[in-house]
Amino acid sequence: MPITINLDIMLAKRKKKSKELAAYVGISEQNISLLRSGKVKGVRFATLEKICEFLQCQPGDLLEFTEDGESSHN
Repeated sequence: MPITINLDIMLAKRKKKSKELAAYVGISEQNISLLRSGKVKGVRFATLEKICEFLQCQPGDLLEFTEDGESSHN
């Protein structure tokens, strides 16, 4: 998929745990795990907004488009 989700990177940069993020956003840890692994087909803007609020980042810090589907962070 040409969209890569860099949630792991932002969690590490902010020294936050996915459990804390899940509680703040109001979704399950399993859904956070699916987001982290990129195994989701979409994300609600309200969810993205809460994630950005918690991590104090922009959506572009979390989502990356690559032509060939390979993340520049691999």
